[in-house]
Amino acid sequence: MSTNEKGQEFDIVFAGGGTSACVAAGRLAAADPNLSILIIERGRNNLDDPTVTTPGIFFANLAPASQNTIFYKAEEEVALNSRARVVATGGTLGGGSSINAMMYTRAQGIDFDSFGMEGWDRESLIHYAKKLETIHLGEDFVQRSSSVHGFSGPIGISFGTHAPKAPQDDFLAAAESLGFPEIKDLQDFDSNNGFTRSAKFIGPDGIRQGAALRYVKPLLGDGGHPNLHILPETKVRRVLFEGKRAVGVEYEPEPAFLLQSTSLTKRITKVAKARKLVVVSSGALGTPSILERSGIGNKDLLKGFDIPVVSDLPGVGENYQDHQFVLCGYKTNLKPEETMNALLTGRKDISQALSEKDPCLGWNGLDIGGKLRMTEEEAAALGPEFKASWDKNFANEPSKPVMLMGVMAMYMGDAKMLDEPDRQYSTMASYTPYPYSRGSIHITSSDALIPPKLITGFLSDANDIDLKKQIWAYKKGRDIYRRTNAFAGELPIAHPKFRESSMAALSKGPLKEGGFGSAEERMAIPLVEYDEVDDRAIEQFIRENVETTWHSLGTCKMAPQERGGVVDKDLNVYGTEGLKCADMSIIPENVAANTCNTALIVGEKAADVIAKELGIVA
Repeated sequence: MSTNEKGQEFDIVFAGGGTSACVAAGRLAAADPNLSILIIERGRNNLDDPTVTTPGIFFANLAPASQNTIFYKAEEEVALNSRARVVATGGTLGGGSSINAMMYTRAQGIDFDSFGMEGWDRESLIHYAKKLETIHLGEDFVQRSSSVHGFSGPIGISFGTHAPKAPQDDFLAAAESLGFPEIKDLQDFDSNNGFTRSAKFIGPDGIRQGAALRYVKPLLGDGGHPNLHILPETKVRRVLFEGKRAVGVEYEPEPAFLLQSTSLTKRITKVAKARKLVVVSSGALGTPSILERSGIGNKDLLKGFDIPVVSDLPGVGENYQDHQFVLCGYKTNLKPEETMNALLTGRKDISQALSEKDPCLGWNGLDIGGKLRMTEEEAAALGPEFKASWDKNFANEPSKPVMLMGVMAMYMGDAKMLDEPDRQYSTMASYTPYPYSRGSIHITSSDALIPPKLITGFLSDANDIDLKKQIWAYKKGRDIYRRTNAFAGELPIAHPKFRESSMAALSKGPLKEGGFGSAEERMAIPLVEYDEVDDRAIEQFIRENVETTWHSLGTCKMAPQERGGVVDKDLNVYGTEGLKCADMSIIPENVAANTCNTALIVGEKAADVIAKELGIVA
């Protein structure tokens, strides 16, 4: 990759090469070929890596040995039965967009309005949501949704090269029987309370549509943009200041890429100067640490590590949020080509599939997604505190879902745990779009190699509102999946441990031999009944199994400084000059969607903000 080793001076330095950074850097470099830009990325250059570009093997990046992922170990937390969760994030060029599950979901319009910041409302941001995408979902979709979707942007949106229709039809019929209809476009900023056939960040050619691949790689390969420089496998230690003005960054090789076993290994630091701007863009888990090591954060914390205070901003590292993910597995009678289990278990050889250009590799197995609400009666049944939160935040906002759901055509776990590894499995995921829980992440040393202290805060909110949402979602999701023709029993290792005598005991097979022939037959299946003992079993299961959705955000939020804000509406870090943040750390309130689309929007918006300040057109 091209780096300017001699001068080490650039107009703009991006401290982090994640999703938003690649979008902003790519747009700016293309807009002005005379504007020199450096992206410093902790992870590898992956632009020609098949484990990144091939959708069907995205799960390889979930493995602890993945070289494309950064794993943060959190503290033990009482709300999680004293377990310590591991939170993963993208650790490669393009960040999460290079390794995520590629599920195309957009935030609700009301989510952006909730930010309360000029220029970040739904009417302002729908422009960027359209600008970034090219929809390949058929002429009917175009005619129905042309006003809210884009058809000429860098990111292709399709159903991939393999999306079995029969299981989709089956699940949608089961959901319909419980009052959740199929919604043709659940990503129009308003639609809610149903399921959809999930589009994907996959091009019609079966290639992942990540930010690095679609915004950066084309410029590096066209010979016309020598102004864009990439420095991978490098960790930013801190931002450098002259007074209050950011003038560059200090960096060093990322330890994972050093030969650490020899006595000759030395830590060498270098400096990249920034003539115009430094943009910290290392994500919700990385950006707070860079700022704190640079003297930006809570003054009491910084003084404890002898870090000179540049700007006293107590909000740095606070307000950590994630969507809090719970997975439940099901045995199925699906056909092998209707799931991805053969790839995950090794029954299908990946290298052979690659050589044969198996269309299954252009698929992510996530064909169904949902945004769901509960009824007034269901909200009241969860107790007076929950009903009060429902009345305050949801009852009069019909576009706000209570839970998000997705159906994965695979067993999302270690296949070695399965008693029947040759069987086909499916997994239902439920995750909380608007968690009440909050966590934090802060440095424990001025040394960039020392891990920060992460508290997820999962399920720690007062009155257990987040827990109760998950309990409702578990019951609802189970009732839906039991009404599918695919259902062949719950997978015991992926469900609560109910008593054998319980009315909620797990099923050992289909509920109707031969399958359901009509909606009436599905509707005739009684709902599972749970008693207080069963509810305690569900609670224990959730507390022991809730995990990250890879949707970390909020740790350097965009808000007025007096309300704990770290950046203003133009992404400027309070109390500094020439310093911005542009990644999911700036999102102040959560969004009812997988976060990749929002990260792309942040990148597009950041490019426009910076271009306007520099007098160029992005």
